[in-house]
Formats: sequence, structure tokens, C-alpha cells
Amino acid sequence: MPESFFILSKDNLEIAIDEVVSIVKTYDRFSKVKILSNLIIIQSKTNWEQITKRATFVKVSGQILRKMSGLFLDGENFEILKNAKTFVCRIINLSSDKINVPELERAMGDMIIKFSKAKVSLKNPDITIYLILTINENFFGFAKRFECEKRPKKIKTHPHELNWKLTRAMINLIGLKEGETVCDPFCGTGTTLLEAESMGIHGIGLDFDQKMYDISKENLDVNGYKSKIIKADFSQLTNIVNEFDGIVTDLPYGIASKSSENPEELIKKFVSILPKGKKIIMMCKKGFEKKLKIKPTKKYEIYRHKSLTRVIIIK
Repeated sequence: MPESFFILSKDNLEIAIDEVVSIVKTYDRFSKVKILSNLIIIQSKTNWEQITKRATFVKVSGQILRKMSGLFLDGENFEILKNAKTFVCRIINLSSDKINVPELERAMGDMIIKFSKAKVSLKNPDITIYLILTINENFFGFAKRFECEKRPKKIKTHPHELNWKLTRAMINLIGLKEGETVCDPFCGTGTTLLEAESMGIHGIGLDFDQKMYDISKENLDVNGYKSKIIKADFSQLTNIVNEFDGIVTDLPYGIASKSSENPEELIKKFVSILPKGKKIIMMCKKGFEKKLKIKPTKKYEIYRHKSLTRVIIIK
């Protein structure tokens, strides 16, 4: 079974690791995962490109050709370059050893030229050859050139809107697949809907504020997206419960509300009507989840500044 590698950003590393694992398990529950700090090795029938296109915090990824005890390479390793015109070598040093990376990359390039007709190209090569060095073992892999999908446009924003990276990760963490539907009961400017639809997931957004409703619609329209927006509060969840597979939202606690009711009481009511049997992930201010009496299956803390830490909870 093919093996893939994923080098993750160390920002929000726990979320980054769990996101990649959730994505691959969504497609292939029998996949095997090995975690070496911010390097993930996955043995799965799922192509590394499919995982990379969905994942938020992947910096470098590709397919593994072989594991090595040393740095020895031979001609058999370069069959991948058979039809390639250009290539580049990249060393990723995750070990504690001090290595002259530019010199080693040049040496690898010179060696590969002896076995291949491909030429070195530092800009947009057909194939990138990777040598990944860790404390205990090294990996030799490659990645063919592929186009990254364009980010959804957002023509209107709001200071308190969801961060798109965390939103995308939240959608992936609960394992929603293409063709399924996510609901955001506090959709605001439509971040959840935009990220979901960019991954082939349908979206339904609720917001009772006319201004937020209009902004969401404009942001969807500019991308040609078809997610559904309903001008209503979260209580409408009970009427559309059969139309979605999961809930992804940022609880609007602490933000000025046009409702005359206390925001904390509103959110408690929201939690009380959460449907059973649905995938649910929410973000809120740290400490607020205790007031809701929610026992999460998983919790992540995101430090913003000394007076604000956000919490992501999976219910």
C-alpha cells in the first residue's frame, strides 16, 4: 500500500496532526498513521494529493519511495523521473544534526543527473525529490507538480468572523465528506459555507441579522457557490435537522447581540436543541464550555493574547 508524507506547520500542531489523521480516516478507515513530531507518515490507498488539497496546515507533502538507514541513493530510485523534463532536490532536516542543506541538495542533483535526462529547475519543476532526515530514520520521496486550488474570495468581512484556517480544520476534524452537508447556525459572513463548498461539501447557514445574511450571500455569490442561507435564528435547526450531516460554528458569546435576551442564556438554549447523531464541533471563549455543561470528546485551546484563549470542542 502506498505511503505518503506530510510536513505540518508547528502552529496549532495538535490540531494539524488530528486534521490530517481525520481526513485520511474519513476516506480510508484502515489506513496506518505514524507521527514523528510535525512529520506524518500515512500508509493508505488515498492519494497524498487528495489529503493535501483538504488539509489546512500541511506545508510539504508527497509520496514516499523508500526508507533509508543512510543517505545512499541509486539509479533504481529515479524511475519516477523517466518522463520528467525538470526536477529539483529538497532536503528537509527534522533531526538534531547540523547539515549543509544547500551542499547536500546540489550533491543529490548531480547524482540524479547521472541517472536521468531531466534537468534541474528551481522554479516550478515537474518533480520535486525529497530527502527527509529524522532522528532515527530517513525517507526518500517525491511530489509531482500539481495546481493548488484557489482560495474562496471574500469581498466583505467582519472583525469577529471565524478564522478561515481554523474553520476549514474544524470541518475536517469531524470527518465530513464531499457531497455531505454542514450547517452553521451562526453563519455570520459565511466563512464555514465558503470553506465547506471549496472542498465539495454543501452548506446551510442560519443568521437572524439581515446585515450578516446579506454579507454571506454576497460572499457566496462572488464565488458562484450555491450554499443555502436562511434568515432565521438557531431555533430553525429543529426544522432542518434532516438536511445536514454536521454542525460547525463559532458560538457568538461575548459579542453584542441584537436580541434582548442574555447571550449566555441564548447559547444554553442552542446547546439544548443540538440534534443527536450529528457530527458537531464548536468554538467558544475558554471557560464558556463549562457553563454549557458539555463533555467534549476532544478539546483544543488556541491562545490569542493574554486576555483571550479560544477553545474548539468536539461533541
